[in-house]
Amino acid sequence: MTFRQISFFVSLSFAGVILGILLYFMPEWKRPATIAAVVFAASYLIISAVLEKSINDRIHNLYKLITNLKLGKDLKEALGPYRPENPIAEAEQEVSAWANQKMSEIGRLKEQAKFRKEFLSNTLHEFKTPLFAVQGYIETLQDGMMEEDPDMALSFLAKASRNIDRLSYLINDLDEIAKLESGAVVLNIERFDINDLINDTIEYLEDKSKSSDITLKMANKSTQQIFVKADKKKIQQVLINLVENSIKYGNRGGKTTIKTSPLFEQILVEVTDNGQGIEEKNLSRVFERFYRTDKSRSRDIGGSGLGLSIVKHIVEAHQQSVHVRSTEGIGTTFSFTLQKAKLTNG
Repeated sequence: MTFRQISFFVSLSFAGVILGILLYFMPEWKRPATIAAVVFAASYLIISAVLEKSINDRIHNLYKLITNLKLGKDLKEALGPYRPENPIAEAEQEVSAWANQKMSEIGRLKEQAKFRKEFLSNTLHEFKTPLFAVQGYIETLQDGMMEEDPDMALSFLAKASRNIDRLSYLINDLDEIAKLESGAVVLNIERFDINDLINDTIEYLEDKSKSSDITLKMANKSTQQIFVKADKKKIQQVLINLVENSIKYGNRGGKTTIKTSPLFEQILVEVTDNGQGIEEKNLSRVFERFYRTDKSRSRDIGGSGLGLSIVKHIVEAHQQSVHVRSTEGIGTTFSFTLQKAKLTNG
């Protein structure tokens, strides 16, 4: 029995005693009216108390139902001994909070549905373009071009081959992202010198950068050692994707610089170019799959359109962060962090 119920019955008993005293000293002709008034008042109080208890019990059950739903419990499971002092007010608050939560979830689901729709549309477009190109070249060759114009036929074969390569890039990169998102890729964490890996990456991409008249260089001393703990092959993939991206969108005669800087427990790696830069409105979307700031030029350059998205997935798989800053017409810097490693294995 609650304190409120005890107070009610004590008050009712005290009122009964007072009524008895009044009736004893009251003139006989006033007693019926007094009794009727007291009975009415007592009945009102008793009925109000019963109704209040009934309503509170129902609201309490509703409160338990809402709480169980929020906690993901079985509806038949009892919530426990807790009973709110003001179940109506608390139930209203819980219903409001629950409704806001559901609205937020619905909003996220709509955003995800929109993203999936755009992704499927972009994927279809990216596959259709090279497929139709290859189909056109093959049909032209089948119509007799091999005999009529052998040089043009060889040119068509070369173009068909480039489009097949593009399809291969798409399939491989989509497979890579699917594995990263599903957690199927197990990182092989090891200790290595990040500056040494950067030098290897520059050497690997040297021919491609020269063909675009872009200079690759390292800001740090080539002999300086900075050790990190990460998956060496995956981080090289990150570096290759970022440097290739700077070559694609760089200006002829430009340069790309790679720099490493120590932080507290991390190493910051920055890839900076002096190319065309990215508009501010596009910065928040550069890591999206198939997002291209200059679609016509991007498709002429080639690639799958998934390179930066793969970079983001790999870096986040290491529980690190990747960022971009850019000024249109001046250049772009992509940066990511890696966990710092000790100088020795001991």
